[in-house]
Amino acid sequence: MSRPNTRHLDREIALTERKLEAVRNEELWPLTGSERRQVLGALASGSYRTLRSKSTGRAERTLDRVRESVLNRLNAELTAFQKERARLVAEAATAKAVKKSSSWW
Repeated sequence: MSRPNTRHLDREIALTERKLEAVRNEELWPLTGSERRQVLGALASGSYRTLRSKSTGRAERTLDRVRESVLNRLNAELTAFQKERARLVAEAATAKAVKKSSSWW
């Protein structure tokens, strides 16, 4: 048995890590549509309140909450991809061990 084909999972893992780094740098491209709407709404609300010289606490909390939920979602995706990759590698190793032990030489 040859090595397991994990290229697809490796590519997804790399993409998810790039997304995590982008969210940490406060970029918008890794966000889903609803998350993007929440961020833009909070930014609009906060800028309006700043213009009126009022507190922007609610908008800042909304931005922090959305950022945390995105980080949690991406971390869960990354963990799932890594577990699936580990499962494929272990499965291939088990199959290889069974094949080696079944031969008489």
